Amino acid sequence: MDASNFEQLVIDELDRLPDDMVDGLDNVIFVVEDRPEDGSLDLLGLYDGWALTERDRYGVGELPDRIMVYREPHLAVCENVEELRDEVHTTLVHEIAHFYGIDDERLHELGWA
Repeated sequence: MDASNFEQLVIDELDRLPDDMVDGLDNVIFVVEDRPEDGSLDLLGLYDGWALTERDRYGVGELPDRIMVYREPHLAVCENVEELRDEVHTTLVHEIAHFYGIDDERLHELGWA
């Protein structure tokens, strides 16, 4: 899947998320990239920013937090478009949860890791 179609798939999955999950996102942007900076295929997404639980250190004029979704790692682990949609959905929920201060251990317990 080319970059444009993958980006549209990510947008579609963002639109499918519950309003109460995305309405609380403050100063967060979503970025689609081909691969993580290290070039690996091991990472599907990344939250880069200050979780709400740490926002006491967050000041006026901060650059937006970023949620990155990596195209090539997703394509490497998915065999069809349905699997790809499911995996992108899971990645978005996982990274948004980090914004809310939920760590990987708790996400694993909840089935989102």
